[in-house]
Amino acid sequence: MKVQVASFCRTQLPRVSRTFALNIPLLPEPLDLAVTVAYLLCRIADTLEDEAPGALHGALLDELGGLVSLEPGWEARARSFARRARLALRDEAPPAEAELVSETPTVLETLASLPSWVHPPIARCVRTMAGGMNQIQRMHGGSGQVMGLPDLQATFMYCYYVAGVVGEMLTGLFVASSPRVAWREERLMSRAPAFGRALQLTNILKDVREDLDRGSCWLPRDRMAAHGLTPATLALPSLRANAVALLDELVAVARRELDVALEYSLALPVEEPGLRLFCLYPLFFAAATLDVVEGNPAVFEPEPVKIPRETVAMLMQLTQERVGSDEALRALHASVSRGSRDGAEAWS
Repeated sequence: MKVQVASFCRTQLPRVSRTFALNIPLLPEPLDLAVTVAYLLCRIADTLEDEAPGALHGALLDELGGLVSLEPGWEARARSFARRARLALRDEAPPAEAELVSETPTVLETLASLPSWVHPPIARCVRTMAGGMNQIQRMHGGSGQVMGLPDLQATFMYCYYVAGVVGEMLTGLFVASSPRVAWREERLMSRAPAFGRALQLTNILKDVREDLDRGSCWLPRDRMAAHGLTPATLALPSLRANAVALLDELVAVARRELDVALEYSLALPVEEPGLRLFCLYPLFFAAATLDVVEGNPAVFEPEPVKIPRETVAMLMQLTQERVGSDEALRALHASVSRGSRDGAEAWS
C-alpha cells in the first residue's frame, strides 16, 4: 500500500468529521482505513449535493458513482472529475471539503490499494447514495434546493440513500473482515438501514436551521402542515411553539430508530469490542443530541445546538467501560435517552 495516499486519508478525516475521527481508529486494520476511505467518498458525494448547483452536481454524482468501480482508465477520469467538481463548488464551500473534492483521485487510489473484499460494499454504497441523491433532486426539479419532503416516508427514503446504505456497507465490511461477525450477517443486515437512518434523522433535526439558511429542508411537509407550518415559516419566532412541537414529534421517531440501532450494535460479538465501540459512540452521541433538541427552541436559532465536549468524553468513557455487557449498555442507553439535560453525572 502506498503510505502517502493512505496518510492523506487519515489526515483528512478529522478535518471533515469530528465524530468519525473518534470512532474509526477503534477498528482493526485494514478495516479502519477501508471505513475511512468509504466515509471520505460519501463525504465527497455529500459535498457535491450541498455545495454544487443542482444542474451540475447531478452529472457529477453519476460520475462519482461510476468511478468507484475502478474500471480500467479510472485514474485519468478521476483527475478530470476532480478538476470539474472543484470548480462546480460554491465559493462558500468549507475549505476542507473543497480540498477533499480536489483530492478525489487520492482517495480512489487508496481504495484501489486495499484488499479486494473491501471494494464491493463500498462501490455499491457510493453508487446507491449518488443515485438516490439524484432521485431526490429530480423529484424537486433538479434545482439543488429541497424545501421539505412530502411525508415521513419520503424523509426516511432520503435518510436511507444518504445513511441507511452506509449501515449496509459497514455490515458488508464487518462480515467480510471477521468470521465472528459473518454468522450474524442476517441479524445485522436487517437492522443496518435503521442504524444509518437514526443517525441521519438526528442530524436533520439538529441542523434544521443550518439547512434552512442554505435553502434546504428535509422535514416532512405533511407533518409541518399539521402544526401550521411550512418550510418558509418554520423558523419564524411567532410560530416557535409550533415548530418545537413538530420537532418533538420527530424526535420520538428518531428515538425509535435509535432503539433498533442499539440492537444492531449489540448483535456484534463482544469478542469484537472495536466494532461495537465504533457503532456505540455515534449512537450514544445521537441519543444525547436528541435530548438537547427535544423541547428546545434554540434549535431554530442561527447558533448551532451541540452536546458539550465534556459530555462526549464522558459518554466515550462510559461506553468503553460497558462495551462487553449488553445489560449495562441497554441501561446506559435508557439513561441517556431519559434526559441528558439532567447532567452527565446521572449516567455514571
